[in-house]
Amino acid sequence: MADPSSYRPKPGQIPDSPGVYKFRDEHRRVIYVGKAKNLRQRLANYFQDLAGLHPRTRTMVTTAASVEWTVVSTEVEALQLEYSWIKEYDPRFNVKYRDDKSYPYLAVTLNEEFPRVQVMRGAKKKGVRYFGPYGHAWAIRETVDLMLRVFPVRTCSAGVFKNAARTGRPCLLGYIGKCSAPCVGRVTPEEHRELADDFCDFMAGRTGAYIRRLEKDMTAAAEEMEYERAARLRDDAEALKHAMEKSAVVLADATDADLIAVAEDELEAAVQIFHVRGGRVRGQRGWVTDKVENVDTSGLVEHALQQLYGEEAGDAVPKEVLVPALPEDPDAVSQWLAERRGSQVSLRIPQRGDKKDLMATVQRNAQQALGLHKTKRASDLTTRSRALEEISEALGLDTAPLRIECFDISHLQGDDVVASMVVFEDGLARKGEYRRFQIKSFEGQDDVRSMHEVIGRRFRRYLHEKEHTGEWEENPAQTPEQTSQTPEQTAGPAPVPTAPVPTGPAPTGPVPAPTGPVPAPTGPAPDSAAEPREDDGRPKRFAYPPQLLVVDGGRPQVAAAKRALDELGIDDIAVCGLAKRLEEVWLPDDDDPVVLPRSSEGLYLLQRIRDEAHRFAITYQRAKRAKRVRSSPLDDVAGLGDTRKQALIKHFGSVKKLRQATIDEICEVPGIGRRTAESVAVALASTTPAAPAVNTATGEIIEEDDGGSTT
Repeated sequence: MADPSSYRPKPGQIPDSPGVYKFRDEHRRVIYVGKAKNLRQRLANYFQDLAGLHPRTRTMVTTAASVEWTVVSTEVEALQLEYSWIKEYDPRFNVKYRDDKSYPYLAVTLNEEFPRVQVMRGAKKKGVRYFGPYGHAWAIRETVDLMLRVFPVRTCSAGVFKNAARTGRPCLLGYIGKCSAPCVGRVTPEEHRELADDFCDFMAGRTGAYIRRLEKDMTAAAEEMEYERAARLRDDAEALKHAMEKSAVVLADATDADLIAVAEDELEAAVQIFHVRGGRVRGQRGWVTDKVENVDTSGLVEHALQQLYGEEAGDAVPKEVLVPALPEDPDAVSQWLAERRGSQVSLRIPQRGDKKDLMATVQRNAQQALGLHKTKRASDLTTRSRALEEISEALGLDTAPLRIECFDISHLQGDDVVASMVVFEDGLARKGEYRRFQIKSFEGQDDVRSMHEVIGRRFRRYLHEKEHTGEWEENPAQTPEQTSQTPEQTAGPAPVPTAPVPTGPAPTGPVPAPTGPVPAPTGPAPDSAAEPREDDGRPKRFAYPPQLLVVDGGRPQVAAAKRALDELGIDDIAVCGLAKRLEEVWLPDDDDPVVLPRSSEGLYLLQRIRDEAHRFAITYQRAKRAKRVRSSPLDDVAGLGDTRKQALIKHFGSVKKLRQATIDEICEVPGIGRRTAESVAVALASTTPAAPAVNTATGEIIEEDDGGSTT
């Protein structure tokens, strides 16, 4: 626990202008990001007597080891920079909303030549128009089914579309009039895009014009005695009205607005959002969060607005946003929203009428969501706490292992040997810190040796990080080879820092290159005596040690892991292994395993961690094997791209027949010159044909006929 006075900057060093500040811990991770109209006044609040601070604020400032700030010109720039840093660094002490489920959207892929209407979940994609979110996917499909008779837009997948275009026959929807069948040329790309635009306009709330147009056309058709056409137009109008009835009118003035309500207690908060378009509720979503920082309703609303509209632009930001409490600086937030929309946005608290009544409904939904979440989490949190306590008692640990790492080895008969590392914190998977390894020091099957290599590489990287931050002093017991060896890591290079310039005092490292609003340099310079190092504050690979290291295996694997730690001079990490046969737990220095009761929550948690490591390892191993199997001798021919490879295989039928062809025959393939043909012949001649495949049931040799995977 750090003393805040040890890193407190002098008051004269802190500017009294708007800005954004970051607190970092001893590992240089950013643990909290905040903004202020006056940096000097705001930061002074964190360095008062600890007894006078809120418990959460006190925990944050004692966890931190340094503070930095960046000066900006306006409060709006501070809001933008705060949002981008929270998203970039994922600080542990900032409020971060998480969806209580994955909501489906109705999406129109306007980025394709023939836009497609479909249900989508997950991150939003550029060039796709989204409507919702909705509570259930079936509600979207019912609405789309009603609207396709009026707006027959494509709904099929790319594979179905290409197959229909190849055969010249549309799918069933094309025959029954619920698709305009652009795949077979019934409409031009321009006509189909116009249908998609009309579909989007109707979903965006501009409904009255379409229904009036249909009714006018219906009347005209009836007057001309085209009764079949009039009946079809009548049914189309009824279908649109039925689709509209699925979302009742809640605001009579056809308002486009988002209503945000917050329900909270001392520890958690729930946010509910109703998306109203054209006076009708078009979508609903909810978030829950832990109140890890000292924040009131105004702060929760501001964080919700940042997360809701931080990645949005244009019509996705409505004209009106109704909230239960205004943010601390409502003018800056309103200006920020207006910049994202491109026009004025009204941010206010509803006082009377339909909007106040609807806000009460949203508030009730938020209260119910918070109650349901607490009911679910109470059981889950209690179970995880009990599991960690049982593991601690069974293994004789001083404290509960809040961070557990598990390693597993995977291969297929000694080929494609890989390993996985999964991380669980507080009993929950932290997938962003999973890592994969390729075994590099030897070939063949040796799980014990593989485990020793992987553990050594992982913790050499950990020591490497500590050496850079000055937290690790070289152990005299280590050999020069051990202390100087650079660990290998297969997860890729560290990301390039893109954060704005930190201008407050920092114990180590040069500042990253600035992006976004360029701040004016203020505050003391970094410690020039420290070793130069790029340090952007993001969570780093392998930088944080576990309290418990679990290996998938028995006594030999545990001994290998312990030996790897001993060679590196690490003696403060507990090690155990979970053997699959009897699910017993092995410790490094014990002759007999620890047997946890079958009903033990601790055993169940260890099994979940071990199974997750196994899943992650075998997924990587299968992908690696599949990539190797799909390789071809043609891959080694310089200058031979995928198009000409496919042309060769299509012309000859297989690699086997291509290998038997002469250079003159290869030259007959369009696009293949004599020099390329000679290179192909040399490459195929230098490789050994694969052994013929055999049907194990009949003993029949299966002749190669596609050639796509021979090596």
